[in-house]
Amino acid sequence: MPLRLVAKNLFAHRLRALLTIASFAVAIFLLCVLRALVVSLDAGVRNATSNRLVVQSAVSLFVSLPESYLGKLHQVDGVEEVARVQWFGGFYQEPGNFFGQFGVDPDQFLRIFPEIRLVPDSPADALERFHSERRACLVGRKTAEKFGFKVGDTIPIIGTIFQRTDGEPWEFEVVGIYELESMVWDETTLFFPFEYLSETLDAGAATGPKGSGIFYLQLDGSIPPVSVAAATDALFENGPQRVQTTSEAEFNAQFVSMIGNVPFFVTTIGGGVLAAIVLAVLNTMLLSGREQTHTIGVLKALGFSDGTVFGVMLGQAMLLTLVGGGAGIALAIASGPGFQAFLGTMFPGYEITDGILGQAALLSVAVGLAAGLLPAWRARSMQAVEALRRVH
Repeated sequence: MPLRLVAKNLFAHRLRALLTIASFAVAIFLLCVLRALVVSLDAGVRNATSNRLVVQSAVSLFVSLPESYLGKLHQVDGVEEVARVQWFGGFYQEPGNFFGQFGVDPDQFLRIFPEIRLVPDSPADALERFHSERRACLVGRKTAEKFGFKVGDTIPIIGTIFQRTDGEPWEFEVVGIYELESMVWDETTLFFPFEYLSETLDAGAATGPKGSGIFYLQLDGSIPPVSVAAATDALFENGPQRVQTTSEAEFNAQFVSMIGNVPFFVTTIGGGVLAAIVLAVLNTMLLSGREQTHTIGVLKALGFSDGTVFGVMLGQAMLLTLVGGGAGIALAIASGPGFQAFLGTMFPGYEITDGILGQAALLSVAVGLAAGLLPAWRARSMQAVEALRRVH
């Protein structure tokens, strides 16, 4: 009987209840999306390992380091592997078709990042070709799906930082498509041999800054990373280009900060949405409690206990937020693939994770309790005679 009363009383004003449920569903949906954006930005920091360091110019990330640093970095105690990485910054066909491209040392880069692996149906000679052919490239799974790239395709990339002197686009042949075991990079990037870029610049067939944007260091574990970083900075203290050596996590966090304090901004918006919807649900429950005064008096006159009346009122708030929260969670899950495609360039790690869904479910319960406790307590404390008298 009380369970039937919960639904009946809640939907006594059906339009108001449905609008409140819809509002709560939209709020939970937005909170899931906003939380997923924050999680995607933090993915590179969370998945960074302690045995990888990044060497960059102490002046700016946009200042290239001399290629001669490669051999010197190999001599630093505790360094097992070194790989050059250069941001290319081109686009496919038109500026709107943007995705990241990096020139890398194939052998060293893939040893440093074992998280990068080829998709199961990749050709057996994909890695061999990537190591030996100058125009070979590996393309991330998401970019391949977006543009329909397949192994064997030639991808024309129009350079912005590095422009060919003949005015033609750079051409890269897809030899493999990769995916990630963990989000240390992303699945939207194109990797090609660093030597293709370096040799083209040396031959005068293209213009652009020479050198390497950054160097990745793989440590052997014999020396603490902090000591290796200090030794690396000291090695190039007198130039020709001073360096700043950081952990992979610190570098990724610095890179995220370049687009502003997005996590704080997004979290602030989410907090505002949450506060607004708590007040909306509380207002609905207070109105419902006032309108149900006569019903409360009748229930108590018929012998229903204070606890039962309390449960009926609290149950209405819980039903409202659980239904709305469930709808919002379902909408977030359903929209996930669409948002991944739309936000793939800026937020390549966007995903509605199980953790986010769990937080949304707990939040729905918490809001139901917060909005329902006050009207439920008022109903519990009310005497039958008092409740019946108030409506006359």
